[in-house]
Amino acid sequence: MKKKSLPVILLMLAILLLGCSNQNNNSVSNDSNQSVIGMDEKSSGTVDENNDDSPEVSVSVDISEIFSARDFEVGYDESESAIIQLNGDTAICSSNAVQISGSTITIIDEGIYILSGTLDNGMIIVNSEKTDKTQLVLNNVTIHSETSAPIYIMQSDKVFITMAAGTTNTLSNGGAFEAIDENSIDAVIFSKEDITLNGSGTLIVTSPVGHGIVSKDSLTITSGSYDINCASHALVGKDDVCIANGDFTIVSGKDGIHAENADDAAAGFVYILNGTYSIAAEGDGISAAAYVQIGDGAFNITSGGGSANALSKTSDSWGNFMGGGKHQGGKHPDGNPGGFHDDFYGGDSSNANDTSDSTSIKGIKATTTLTIDGGAFVINSADDAVHSNTDVIINGGTFEIASGDDAFHADETLTITDGKINITESYEGLEGLHVVVSGGDITLVANDDGLNAAGGTDASGITGGRDGMLGHGMSSSSDGSIVISGGTINVTAYGDGIDANGTLDITGGCTTVCGPTQGDTATLDYDIRATISGGTFIGTGALGMAQTFSDSEQGVIALNVGNQSANTEIKLTDSDGNTVITHVPDLSFGVVILSSPDIIKGETYTITVGSTSGEFTAN
Repeated sequence: MKKKSLPVILLMLAILLLGCSNQNNNSVSNDSNQSVIGMDEKSSGTVDENNDDSPEVSVSVDISEIFSARDFEVGYDESESAIIQLNGDTAICSSNAVQISGSTITIIDEGIYILSGTLDNGMIIVNSEKTDKTQLVLNNVTIHSETSAPIYIMQSDKVFITMAAGTTNTLSNGGAFEAIDENSIDAVIFSKEDITLNGSGTLIVTSPVGHGIVSKDSLTITSGSYDINCASHALVGKDDVCIANGDFTIVSGKDGIHAENADDAAAGFVYILNGTYSIAAEGDGISAAAYVQIGDGAFNITSGGGSANALSKTSDSWGNFMGGGKHQGGKHPDGNPGGFHDDFYGGDSSNANDTSDSTSIKGIKATTTLTIDGGAFVINSADDAVHSNTDVIINGGTFEIASGDDAFHADETLTITDGKINITESYEGLEGLHVVVSGGDITLVANDDGLNAAGGTDASGITGGRDGMLGHGMSSSSDGSIVISGGTINVTAYGDGIDANGTLDITGGCTTVCGPTQGDTATLDYDIRATISGGTFIGTGALGMAQTFSDSEQGVIALNVGNQSANTEIKLTDSDGNTVITHVPDLSFGVVILSSPDIIKGETYTITVGSTSGEFTAN
């Protein structure tokens, strides 16, 4: 696209390209107060998005629709319970509601059943009336099944599995699941009905060829400690997975937490109120075919082996520059992105979109809205860290993210109203058709664009990894938008700092962009317009494709400053000698763009870069 030229100061110094650790080296005049709506109740309800100067986003639902009072009940009266003593290859129980056939124990009526002891190769089956509610209390039990599920809920209205206080309970499968009826049992706990797990004990689940815990209806967890190691998904709910609290250690060959209902688009959601989660997943950390909503909790998620396992890019035209390739030539005729070796696609560009064997390897993924209202997140993902096929809404929380693709990606709108976000590694930091930032403290490093508004969808959001990227992902149509009305944003980008394939509007906050001087990059890159009417903007980067704001309600100073080395101080003073802005970029730069409410159009300012100064009039 055509870029606007900048006035020139000839200050020639050697280019020194250094890594950019983030900017706490700014001194600016900035006052931005933001209001934030937290999560009192959670839901998949309608999102209210206001793209004005102080957007607020809220999602609400009656929490009683998610959890029942009994889901939280962990007590039981032993005198009114049936006691099942497991004894190796059989069991003992005096209740007529318990049928024992060798090492298969079948419960046929509602009630409370306390299990203790060991089954070497057996299973517990619940097969009661469809209206029955049944509670299993695990009191230091060890159950192993060589060829099926240690616990199988065949029929009931709802089953509650409670880990007795202070106990450790172990369930395992031997490496095979053989059919015993018409149901395809494929988990250590397998339920055809709604199940709730709770208690203050520990449950250890080992599933070498299948899932960990599966409900073909709703899976609810309200308390307890869980250690799950499985070959497939760890926690699965067909209608939903709803967790109020708990302590989870998960190692899974597929997704850590997975909800999907192919028959009902409104079902298949994940709702997390609180808890502690350590998830190492070969697939997605958390995945929902509908929405994901998280209120609070502590999450440590590694997906797909982490960012180090992302497909790497190579370049034959830009040396070590790691940016994109849209400005100079775009795609090659064979469909590959400009400047990249054919062997990235295995030497056959016709297979570039063949994703039949690809696996989704994201941190947290939703097909519809993904909402996070609080919590502490450490995410190391081979693909996107936080992803939605529609909208992502961040209302709070702290984030430490290393991503092999986008840190935050929304096919439609990415909204950030609050939170502390530190992105140490990403291909692109914040990406969506529309990116709306009204608050928060955001620090990001991106191998390509820092903030990117692009039309279309990210194919990698469907296929995982980089299968949809580099010419096969989000298109560069001009219907995207970026709106920044508050917050603090510090961008270190090796592509464009802010890339709006459409429009950019800054009305508040403090935005700092540190970009490289090498390659086809720009501090600002937009198709239609870039306006600033409030807030502070400090940008440095390359000269070759430079753009400045197309319109402003406050003063803008945009200069070509020659070749400046990293760590060269930039200082702007007014006619009275008062310092307006000071900044020390961590990368070399050739362009400086400054704007602030304290910069007045038509007024003269002195800008000092290193040891050289000049006077300029703000536009």
